[in-house]
Amino acid sequence: MAADWGGHLVAGRRMSEHTARAYVAGAHRLISFLGRHLGGAVDAAALGGLSSGDLRAFLAQRRADGLGNAGAARELSAVRGFLGFAGVDVPRMQGARVKRGVPRPVSPADIDAMVEDVGVADAEWVGLRDAAVLLLLYGSGLRVGEALALTPAILPIGEAMLVTGKRAKTRLVPVLAPVRDAIMAYVAACPWPLARDEPLFRGAKGGPLSADIVRRAVRGARGRLGLSERTTPHALRHSFATHLLGRGADLRSLQELLGHASLSSTQVYTAVDAAHLLDVYRNAHPRA
Repeated sequence: MAADWGGHLVAGRRMSEHTARAYVAGAHRLISFLGRHLGGAVDAAALGGLSSGDLRAFLAQRRADGLGNAGAARELSAVRGFLGFAGVDVPRMQGARVKRGVPRPVSPADIDAMVEDVGVADAEWVGLRDAAVLLLLYGSGLRVGEALALTPAILPIGEAMLVTGKRAKTRLVPVLAPVRDAIMAYVAACPWPLARDEPLFRGAKGGPLSADIVRRAVRGARGRLGLSERTTPHALRHSFATHLLGRGADLRSLQELLGHASLSSTQVYTAVDAAHLLDVYRNAHPRA
């Protein structure tokens, strides 16, 4: 049943395989817990008889494993989705309150330094590749997965390109000249043949470039440059949004550029801009 739910999430709900795997893992953890908690096999009848107390016991166990509020909220969401798919009347219960953090942007100067740093690699084409990926995240606001899913079909690149995001939704994103130049420099140097239906960005052995390699490159650069641990690949996308908003972009346009399903997801960046103003005030005002 959990496997069927995973297939439904990908095919029916158009979730990414990564997100679906995380949700299915939550369902398996629930089933494993219930086997011990109820002392027997877990079937549809057992799921149908669950109480809010059973779910609270499951979450208490997950918290004992070290899960925080945000993780508990995600786990409860996964469990509710699985039980709903199984046709179970999900017991009512209050989830943990999660304080929504304000994403902190990376300054343009630090981003330039990171791009220059990752560009220095043992193999020139690897440095060009990493620099191109980071510029895509910041210059076009792409998610890491969206950048790595690009194929050579986007070539030759113009001033904009179509990107496939979450739930297979496509959107048009701008491609600035420095981003375009970085991609073409990588393409020219890449030692692997780039067929139109294969990944554009390649790993050292010619396979698809993994997100872990991108994260490792950013970790190395921030360590050498002394940057905050909050400087992650996804922080570059946050920086794209924050810097556009600070220069006068409206929320609706920003929503389209980021590929957010709802405007509420984009509104967090108004808090980012306010946080920046408060930082400036506290650092500059003599009475702050």
